[in-house]
Amino acid sequence: MAGIFDRLVPAKRWTPSRYRALLRARGPRSTQFRTRMAIIVGAVLVGIVATLFAEAADLASATFGRFARNGHWLPLVTTPLTFMGLVWMTRRYAPLARGSGIPQVIAAQADPNAATRTLISIRTVAAKAVLTIGAVLGGASVGREGPTVQIAAAVMGFTHRLLRVPLRGGVVIAGGAAGVAAAFNTPLAGLMFAIEELASAYEQRVTLLVLAAIVVAGMVAQSVQGDYIYFGAIGAHMTLLSALLVAPVAGIAGGMTGGVFSRTLLAMAIGRNRLTDWSRAHPVAFAGLCGSVVAVLGVATGLTWGTGYASARAMIVGVDAPLWFGPAKMIATAATAIAGLPGGIFAPSLAVGAGVGNLLREIFPGEPASAIVILGMVGYFAGVVRAPLTAVIILSETTASRGLMLPMFATAFIADAASQWVCRDKLYHGLSKTFTMTETIRST
Repeated sequence: MAGIFDRLVPAKRWTPSRYRALLRARGPRSTQFRTRMAIIVGAVLVGIVATLFAEAADLASATFGRFARNGHWLPLVTTPLTFMGLVWMTRRYAPLARGSGIPQVIAAQADPNAATRTLISIRTVAAKAVLTIGAVLGGASVGREGPTVQIAAAVMGFTHRLLRVPLRGGVVIAGGAAGVAAAFNTPLAGLMFAIEELASAYEQRVTLLVLAAIVVAGMVAQSVQGDYIYFGAIGAHMTLLSALLVAPVAGIAGGMTGGVFSRTLLAMAIGRNRLTDWSRAHPVAFAGLCGSVVAVLGVATGLTWGTGYASARAMIVGVDAPLWFGPAKMIATAATAIAGLPGGIFAPSLAVGAGVGNLLREIFPGEPASAIVILGMVGYFAGVVRAPLTAVIILSETTASRGLMLPMFATAFIADAASQWVCRDKLYHGLSKTFTMTETIRST
């Protein structure tokens, strides 16, 4: 029977020529193998680089904190001068490093391989890292998460160029989202950010290998930084009846406030009026004015410097905070963002959202303070970024408040709709249009 079967279905003989064909198709020299190696090695490097960048940013923040405490009035001089110096250096040496970094990654998807020499080049992101640290040292209301996204995309581009394989748009998405996962120590949030925000310009397609890269980067960062929770294990929860009352208010208040912030940034970036015309004609002087606003608020309040992480965490755990913190932090963040220096808005937006939640505590005094503040953060963050799933996953992972998931989802989707009433365009996609091919070519 075996002989008859062998004659009916001839066995394939593994001849030397067949082995050579297999090695060409799938071996170490094959394009498929090198592509996989570029993504996996890139993901590991993203986790390491993101961790080092986070530690440098935290050290810079602590350094400025000591400086501001010891010389209370000195930031009134040093912060505006720092803003002016950073904007001058950015425009002179690295114009594609300005702003958050997420718009650059979105724009890079149009031509990923060309972008490795411009928007996500090693030169651009190296300047981005240094200038962002400088902004933190100057007291700017910036975060490191947006710059980490651009840096991570550049790392992916570097590994692809090193192994001589073409860079695909999906891999740029993977790099950027891996940066989010590594920056917040939240792999699931990185996945959601890839699908919801970055990949919306890529027909919502993300391959399994791309998702694996995001998880690898998050796991590497977690193994280096430790299995910590960004804001601590809060474990907030809320009854269904309370959620039905609070979620719509938090969604509308946070969403509309976030929409105002986004509309302000887009108006200054792509609008045309006397103020924007003057700011473009005198960018360094305008940066000095923005720095003065940040300095005055910081000296007057002592709370609006930097990312606002400490203030946000204090409000989450139930510490009473001034009612003006949210509006003051939003003004400081907006002034920093429109100044034109490198730096992200993720972490400052979470702090502003905590301020929104702090205001909502006055409306719902009988409800759990932690839950109210977290819903305010979800509402405002979703209103700014217009990525409701990302907002929910980030807050659930950074506070370990999975029992609050349903109220957070309701708040986020209401906030997304409320933000559109105020600002129709999504912030990062609107800002990505400012990185035109003409400017990219001119900057190289």
